Formats: sequence, C-alpha cells, structure tokens
Amino acid sequence: MSDDDDDDEGPPGLPKGTPFYMTPAGHAALRAELEELWSVERPKVVEVVSWAASLGDRSENADYQYGKRRLRQIDGRVRFLRKRLERAQVVDPAAQTKRDQVFFGATVTYAREDDAEVTITIVGMDEADAERGRISWVAPVARALLGKRVGDVAKLRTPQGVEDIEIVSISYPEAKA
Repeated sequence: MSDDDDDDEGPPGLPKGTPFYMTPAGHAALRAELEELWSVERPKVVEVVSWAASLGDRSENADYQYGKRRLRQIDGRVRFLRKRLERAQVVDPAAQTKRDQVFFGATVTYAREDDAEVTITIVGMDEADAERGRISWVAPVARALLGKRVGDVAKLRTPQGVEDIEIVSISYPEAKA
C-alpha cells in the first residue's frame, strides 16, 4: 500500500479540508488495524530483521531484505492510518434524526430504469465494499442520492449516459438504548 502523503487534499473530487466521514464501526476497524500493525506485527518483523542483521552479510540475506521491505510497508500504512484517524469525522447513522432523507449511513433501495432494485449503504471511503453493497459517500451513486426522499428521482451519471434512479426506501440503524 502506498504512503498517502497527499492525504491533506481531502476526499477525491471534494474541496481541500473536507473531512473523512466514517461510521463508528469503520473508525473502530481502522483503530484495530493500527493497533495490530504497531503492537503485534511490527515488533515481530523488527525481531526477524534484528536476527537477520546479526548474521552478517546483509546484501544476500533474504530475511533481512524482506524484513526491511515489510517494515517500510508497515510504517507507511501506520502513517496513513494515523493521519486518517486524526482527520476522521465519526458519524453515527443511528443518531440520524431526519430519517426520511438520504444522508451518510443510510441504507437506500433504489429502482433503476430497467426496474432492477439495488440496495446500498452509504459509508466512509475506507469502509466501502461494493460486493457487500457498501458505497463510499463520495461515489457518484451516493452523491446522486444524498438529500433525496422516498419517491424522488435522482439523475445518476454513468459512462453510458445519465440514468434516472428512483428512491424506493431509506432506513438507518436503530439507536442503542
């Protein structure tokens, strides 16, 4: 994974300084990944590199070379995660009060022009997983749906042209008592 030093630019296609929205679950997942890398994986790799370095000639020492490369990868990911978590704005969809409109965290079912229905949940960029129906809030379909209500028709720009999609249902997780 590349080091994202241009992370300060904000989400793609949005003004500089736009926050990185994410759900509480997405935030917790990034924090857990950071903790795992920093407290578990990195110390193991450091141990292997130290052992390999003690063997002498590092130029032909595959354990040493692989370990150093893996440390650079881990350190790059750790920098990315720390920066992202620092700039993250956690939004709990269960706390949404305007439940009749599409906002971050909504699960939306919409009908396409061919009458096929699609259900997606609008999440943070780092939580997106199209196969599971989790779409980033900066994705074209999410941006077309934001602010709409059931029965509204949104215009979705696709490579094939503009498609009208109609919002069929909107739901949010229930707040925990």
